[in-house]
Amino acid sequence: MKVKDKEEVLRVFSLHIRQILERADPDFTRLQEIRLRAGRPLVFVEGGQEAFLTGDGERTRDFRRAWVVTAQELRETMEFVGKYSLYAYEDELKQGYLTLRGGHRVGVAGKTVLEGDKVRNIRYISCINVRLSHEIPGCADPVLPWLYGEDGIFHTLIISPPRCGKTTLLRDLVRQISNGNREHRGCTVGVVDERSEICGCFMGIPGNDVGIRTDVMDACPKAEGMMMLIRSMAPEVIAVDEIGRYEDIPAIETVLCSGCRLIATVHGSGLADLESRPLFQRLLAEQVFERYVILGQDFQKGRVRGILDGRGKRLC
Repeated sequence: MKVKDKEEVLRVFSLHIRQILERADPDFTRLQEIRLRAGRPLVFVEGGQEAFLTGDGERTRDFRRAWVVTAQELRETMEFVGKYSLYAYEDELKQGYLTLRGGHRVGVAGKTVLEGDKVRNIRYISCINVRLSHEIPGCADPVLPWLYGEDGIFHTLIISPPRCGKTTLLRDLVRQISNGNREHRGCTVGVVDERSEICGCFMGIPGNDVGIRTDVMDACPKAEGMMMLIRSMAPEVIAVDEIGRYEDIPAIETVLCSGCRLIATVHGSGLADLESRPLFQRLLAEQVFERYVILGQDFQKGRVRGILDGRGKRLC
């Protein structure tokens, strides 16, 4: 993570929490999460390991020694987050998170305000979880050779539990497929970046390296974005993060019928997990995806547990 990105992250916290984090001097290349809960210890996850922080920035395993986050510190942090959020505060907050420049996501929990049966806003926020976005160039090297066939890229689904690096892996796949290499020519890639996490766009321009032939639909719903890219940008490959809504399915089918290749991610522990979800049962039965990349549960970014073909047969 660049120095300017560290500053982007630190400045969204209340002044006192910011001071604690500066004293702790975490390794931002390995820092994954910073969690603030009202009346609870300040905690962060670095390299897959959880630690508490004292008021002096000292790491400790004893939560009784940790700094207890106050409600005022939460309120101040949300004021800073709202100032630096990329999009309209309330429009994004009702989804349970806000996105910062660089693709970092600020998740929130608290009392919801409903409008009918839909969440209109979240008030009385009691928990903030800052999840950091990372670029790891080359992390897709072990995976990429398995995704190419005689006709180009296979339709691929990356299955991963939270915090195991699916977005990081997808970002590097996009970069490498877009740039090409000695074995494979570069392809025009269209990315639908609904939460600005893949490309880290600011004013529409990617802050992350996603390749020289990549076009981005930023802050656009996945289903609409896939259709727009097919109509306007003639991509050879479309990449989307975290499919899982029923409206995504018709768009996926359109991508498949257009001759475009699809690379997508989904939360899950493996194929058996997806088979239990009605939304994915038909996609799996029809072998829509020709490759499945299963990421590990040890919270190491991009750790691959296995690569399967469309029938679920293990390839590596």
